[in-house]
Amino acid sequence: MTSRLWIRPSTMIACLICLCSLAAAQEAVFPNRPGSVKFAIIGDSGDGDKQQAEVAAQMVKLHSVFPFDRVIMLGDNIYGGQGPADLERKFAIPYRGLLDAGVVFYASLGNHDTASNDTYPPWHMNGQLYYTHAEKNVRFFALNSNQVDDQELAWLEGALKSAKEDWKICYFHHPLYSDGKTHGSEVEVRVLFEPLFVKYGVNVVFSGHDHIYERITPQKDIYYFVSGSAGELRKGDLRRSAMTAAGYDQDQVFMAAEIVKDDLTFEAISRVGTIVDSGVIHRQARPAPGKVGQ
Repeated sequence: MTSRLWIRPSTMIACLICLCSLAAAQEAVFPNRPGSVKFAIIGDSGDGDKQQAEVAAQMVKLHSVFPFDRVIMLGDNIYGGQGPADLERKFAIPYRGLLDAGVVFYASLGNHDTASNDTYPPWHMNGQLYYTHAEKNVRFFALNSNQVDDQELAWLEGALKSAKEDWKICYFHHPLYSDGKTHGSEVEVRVLFEPLFVKYGVNVVFSGHDHIYERITPQKDIYYFVSGSAGELRKGDLRRSAMTAAGYDQDQVFMAAEIVKDDLTFEAISRVGTIVDSGVIHRQARPAPGKVGQ
C-alpha cells in the first residue's frame, strides 16, 4: 500500500515523499522521461557471490525499461582479494550486462577497498580518491571518507562553490547519519563534511558501510540515504530511531533515481525485485551563489 507524507523542512519548502513499503514486485514508478538524468546506486557490493549476481540481474532488468546511463558506487566495491582476477569475478562478471549496455560506473572507495584500485579503468576514478562528474543539471561529488584531510576539504569547498548545476549530490562510504547497529553515524566524518554541505547547498547524500537500507529524515535540509547492502547484508541490523524515515534490513538492496528538473524520484529495490521504498524529493530552495556565506 502506498502512503503519501508531506515533510516540511526548516526552509518551509514542502517535499512530497511517496512510500512504497514492502510493495509487491512491480513496474518502476519513475517518470522515465527522455533526456532526464537517470542513475543507479550500489554500496558494499563486491562479494562475487550469488546474492550480488541476483542484485545485478535486477539492475539489468530495470535498465531494460529504465535506461540509466551511470552507476555511483558507495565503497567496499571489492571484498577480500583485490587483484585482477578478483576485480573480474567481483565486478566485471556480475555487472557484465550493464557494462555491455554502455552503463558507466563511477566509484568511491570504502575501508575494504585497496586505494590503488582508483586506477581501475571501469571505475572511472582516474587515480583520484575524490573527483566530480556531471550530467545536464546534476553534479556528482565522489568523496574519500576513509581518511579526510585538509587537502580534500579544500578541494571539496572549491568544487562545491564553483558548481553551476541545480543539483549537488555527494556520495562516499561512511554515513554521516545511520541507524545501523554495527556502525551507525560517523560523527568524526560528519563534523568535517557537513558544514560544507550546508554552506554550499548539497541536496542529497548517499553512503554505505552499514549493510542495510535506510532513508534518513532530512538533516539541516539535506536528504541522506544509507545503501550498503548491494552485496553484503546484515539482516536485522537496523535500529530504528526518530531519524529513520524508512528502512529495510531483510535482503540485499540497490537504488535507482531519476531527476527531472526540480524533482528527484528514487526507488530502493531488493534482490528479488521488491520495491521497499520510493518517493519524490523536490529540490530545496538554496541561496544564490553570490549570497553563500553572507
